[in-house]
Amino acid sequence: MLAAVVLAAGQGTRMRSSLPKVLHEAAGRPLLEHVLLAVTPLEPEVTVVVVGHKADEVRARFRNVPVAAGVTWVLQREQLGTGHALAQARGVLEGPLGAGGAVLVVNGDGPLLRTETLRALAAEQLEQGEGMTLLTCEVADPTGLGRIVRRADGSVLRIVEEKDASPEERAIREINPGIYAFDAHVFSLLERLSSDNASGEFYITDLVGLYLEAGLPVRAVLGRDETEVLGVNTPEQLGRADALLRARLGADVEHP
Repeated sequence: MLAAVVLAAGQGTRMRSSLPKVLHEAAGRPLLEHVLLAVTPLEPEVTVVVVGHKADEVRARFRNVPVAAGVTWVLQREQLGTGHALAQARGVLEGPLGAGGAVLVVNGDGPLLRTETLRALAAEQLEQGEGMTLLTCEVADPTGLGRIVRRADGSVLRIVEEKDASPEERAIREINPGIYAFDAHVFSLLERLSSDNASGEFYITDLVGLYLEAGLPVRAVLGRDETEVLGVNTPEQLGRADALLRARLGADVEHP
């Protein structure tokens, strides 16, 4: 079984707008719609969207959007980090997931994600069957992004957020775009997350260490196109995503 979780609960304060971040439009569609359009062709048996900030407004915007027809909406009442957001989906997914299934986790503000990239990530996890797999990418400017710390043999050791990184770790150019595939152990391991960090939040990235501590494998699939993993956190990034999407589609897209 493949399930998908889209994290769309954040406020997006750097957008300097009262509109929920995932409702800002690029190439004529809300950011969240682009993500759902990338996920849907994978035909997950369950698709969960975790909402929080102005949740009613987000749900209302997608009431008549075809790609959201089968979505299960889950509320994160307090925005306590990405790990906490994923934990809110436990009640929907844990029972039907079962052994050998995979949970694909993506962010709702990544409108440039391609289905084929998500398919490769999910396929790797389903084929291996145990542990977790994360998408990574080498970028020219990793500022503000979580870095991939590897062992000498090249295996993944951990992900470190920039605010918690040493100067040496900040020099790493391989980053974590926040796109994962987990086995069914993820829900029990989420209970062990700690908020003892600079933000006081429960990071989904800390699952890497928890999987390794549990003796479970952690794999990385290296993405080839850094523009594909561009997240939108500022108006400037929204403008860039809009331009890239329009260029990909080959022509300007009219607003619906």
